[in-house]
Amino acid sequence: MPASGSSQSSSVALPPAPAPGDEAAPEFDLVIEAGRAEANYWRDLWRYRELFYFLAWRDILVRYKQTALGVAWAILQPLATTIIGTLVFSRLAKMPSGDVPYPILIFAGMLPWQFFASALSTSGQSLVSNANLITKVYFPRVIVPAAAVITALVDFLIASGVLVILYLWYQFLPDWRLLAVPTFVLLAFAASLGSGLWLTALTVKYRDFRFVVPFLVQFGLYLSPVFFRSDLILEKFGRTAFLLYSLNPMVSVIEGFRWCLLAGSSSLDPVMLTLGLTVTVLLLFGGIRYFRRTERSFADLV
Repeated sequence: MPASGSSQSSSVALPPAPAPGDEAAPEFDLVIEAGRAEANYWRDLWRYRELFYFLAWRDILVRYKQTALGVAWAILQPLATTIIGTLVFSRLAKMPSGDVPYPILIFAGMLPWQFFASALSTSGQSLVSNANLITKVYFPRVIVPAAAVITALVDFLIASGVLVILYLWYQFLPDWRLLAVPTFVLLAFAASLGSGLWLTALTVKYRDFRFVVPFLVQFGLYLSPVFFRSDLILEKFGRTAFLLYSLNPMVSVIEGFRWCLLAGSSSLDPVMLTLGLTVTVLLLFGGIRYFRRTERSFADLV
């Protein structure tokens, strides 16, 4: 028996040392530093890039899984809207289209609008749909709505093939302006992501916004120059109304696409483009700021 007051020794089993060549350290560590949350957050976006790829690929597969027509759904919706728009606005309303066949005029505007509308609808519900993931695993939450926008971009690329068929059918050839299309795709992506971040954060906090999004998409279709040329606003209502109309970021995106795809048949007003670009930048950075400010409460609200 040990003497009273003496300390009793105990042994602790240590883990075996790693053998030479074994991976002893993880790929990266999660570092929490006071005052460094913002810098670490944006660094984590790169570290979690594989999760971003997985979520985007999963959303693409889920969209077309167990559907009879598959990816044809990405083509049917803009194509059907183009046919109806041509009958109503060209045959009945007698809207002018210049030297461009009216179906090509509408489809060139429908492509970016469909991308924006699809991104808005899917990203707005993305966090609520991934509630189980949000509440259990840490990762930068902005990955979820960004992956939803990528899914809409895939639909956009698929539907672009119809425009090639329309070119061949009407024997219409684009010119060198076609090279500028990626610039306006990037502008459409920024407008979609900025709007999506706002709606995603608001939908988590106020579930009423899930009913607001379809209304915004339907209402915005007629507020954007999808079925007509935006210079009609200038001709009928004057310069001031045209500038106010240009505050809609999709006006500059749609007219930019038409300028690229219709061989310059559609004009591209520099003031309109500047206003659209300014609103898009403010929308994107404002969406990121609001999303980051409300992100810490997402796990408790979803």
